[in-house]
Amino acid sequence: MSTKHLLAEELHPIIELMPNTDITPDNLPLFRKVGAEGVVMGDPARAGVSREEVRVPGADGDVRCLLYRPVGKAAGCPGYLHIHGGGYIMGSVEGSDISNIQLAARLGIVILSVDYRLAPEHPIPAPLDDCYAGLSWLHENAEALGVDRQRIGVGGESAGGGLAAALAIRARDAGDYAVCHQHLTYPMLDNLTGTDVQPGDPLVGEFVWTRARNRFGWESYLGTAEPVAPQVPARVESFAGLPDTWMFTAALDLFRDENLAYAQSLLAAGVAVEVLLYPSACHGFQLLPGTELTARFTADHRAALARGLGVTEG
Repeated sequence: MSTKHLLAEELHPIIELMPNTDITPDNLPLFRKVGAEGVVMGDPARAGVSREEVRVPGADGDVRCLLYRPVGKAAGCPGYLHIHGGGYIMGSVEGSDISNIQLAARLGIVILSVDYRLAPEHPIPAPLDDCYAGLSWLHENAEALGVDRQRIGVGGESAGGGLAAALAIRARDAGDYAVCHQHLTYPMLDNLTGTDVQPGDPLVGEFVWTRARNRFGWESYLGTAEPVAPQVPARVESFAGLPDTWMFTAALDLFRDENLAYAQSLLAAGVAVEVLLYPSACHGFQLLPGTELTARFTADHRAALARGLGVTEG
């Protein structure tokens, strides 16, 4: 059954731009290569932002990150740990460069974007370990960076959103580093979504990130590990004490129902949650430039992050 008639007309080009070829171990290198070739880096100096590559100490060696800092900003600004998407198997910090430059400039925040190791070469626990190393470094270097430790948030898109949710759980349980806000854009939270056990609404998951791709992503990420929290956030036993949350999802996104279920569980635990759901949109729609929905998302995402970190948009 085709759901193309439910997709906003301005988003129809994404069907050809991102065809639903299954991802396999054999063609994964090609997917990564094509993704890397399509990356366009921004101009931080023009936006009044500095960008530098930093190496933070991790569980298995240094973790590469990109650090964004607004030039001339006074001390005491918020920090934001950003985690890129890509189904746990693809993507890079460079792919989020323009967005992170704009956020640092408009909100006056310090951003650390983590180039975590990818599955299947590096399954659980490596990706989350790398993200936790980034959070640790951001806290430990807060004074030198001019960051307020009490206003450090985490966030990301798709698998990056899943890792951000996992990071918030791990940080809560460890009790070493405070997280004030989690900013989750259609996060990848539940390994059962799209399987025979939990196939979901047939109206979701036709475009960009399909059931087959989701199964491959989770199988690659889990490896031989059990699907338990924090790496699989949907399996967490208690949602109490998790940070205030912004949850974004889309009507035709495969993750729609798992996102809404996660938000409901947070609400039931007394966590402050803002939920935003776009009709007629699919996973990854904002990767298509020049659409009204992309412009709307950019504004909504930025305004919500400003609220979450307690800043005023510039």
